[in-house]
Amino acid sequence: MLDKLLGIEERYDQLGHELLEVGSNYQRAAEINKERVDLEPIVTKAREYRQAMKNLDEAKAILLAGNDPDMVSLAEMDIAELGPKIEVLEKEIKALLVPKDPRDEKNVIVEIRAGAGGDEAAIFAADLFRMYTRFADSQRWKAEIMSESAIGVGGYKEVIFEIKGRGAYSKLKWESGVHRVQRVPTTEAQGRIHTSTSTVAVMAEVDDVEVNIPDSDIVIEVYRSSGAGGQNVQKNSTAVRLYHKPTGMIVTCQDERSQLQNKLRALSILRARLFEIAEAERRAELEADRRSQVGTGERSEKIRTYNYPQNRVTDHRIGLSIYNLPAVMDGDIEPFIEELSTRDEADRLAATGVDDEDE
Repeated sequence: MLDKLLGIEERYDQLGHELLEVGSNYQRAAEINKERVDLEPIVTKAREYRQAMKNLDEAKAILLAGNDPDMVSLAEMDIAELGPKIEVLEKEIKALLVPKDPRDEKNVIVEIRAGAGGDEAAIFAADLFRMYTRFADSQRWKAEIMSESAIGVGGYKEVIFEIKGRGAYSKLKWESGVHRVQRVPTTEAQGRIHTSTSTVAVMAEVDDVEVNIPDSDIVIEVYRSSGAGGQNVQKNSTAVRLYHKPTGMIVTCQDERSQLQNKLRALSILRARLFEIAEAERRAELEADRRSQVGTGERSEKIRTYNYPQNRVTDHRIGLSIYNLPAVMDGDIEPFIEELSTRDEADRLAATGVDDEDE
């Protein structure tokens, strides 16, 4: 770890010299400054850590000499304070050394689809939608439906919505996968427990420059919306269906009042899906030799079970169970997110080669 820190400090100092010599090349100056700002928190902690280690060595030397009782007493106090401080600094530095996901600060597009279980699966999809919007409220984020296909019993065959807020992807990316519910449906006369599923996909919002979709790759159809939205929606062809020819992917949007707004939303969903496919392929290549307990987040994975009779929610990736299902369904999913983030951070830290044996 110390070797890695030394290399980072050298790079930080080198960037400082380059910044002084860059002259009027403002674009290059901005690039250098950004890299330097990104390294600054690690460098600050590294220098604090090195100073603490130096102070500890000096205190141990005074204690070993034992010439002056007063100095020995002060040295013992310093050692007692410096030990825990160094442990904290080591943890903070290791966390800073873990490569960051560049998408972590982005907004997200969440797709929830009813799976096995008929109407009960659709009702569960609506429950999950409510759970995520409540969580978004707790984070002071904004949630907005982009597309929905509702059924009469108060559920969704599919609902696609956007959550806008700093760090939304960093927390919600763990929610991708198959969610399973076990409960007695209200329509079940004999009180039998049914198992249903819904699929959740969480995708980082993607800019136009990140995923370029040629016009020749898309077929656009417009039609009259079948949903609510006022007279304009009902009378005019405002709904939009996009067909992406290379992948066969279809995206529909009809909830906005204008054809242009629906087209822009459909393109946003399509870009996010295409980017997620590319990222999944990239991750599969990078992690072919390492299978994290957290998992890949693929939709085929059963990630969590919501058991109503037992008042239990279990995340199968980390073996964590919480016996307060109403709170979880009301948006309190932070314990799962924190544990998943911690496990993933530990795995990625191990992959960098920075562990206790390096020190």
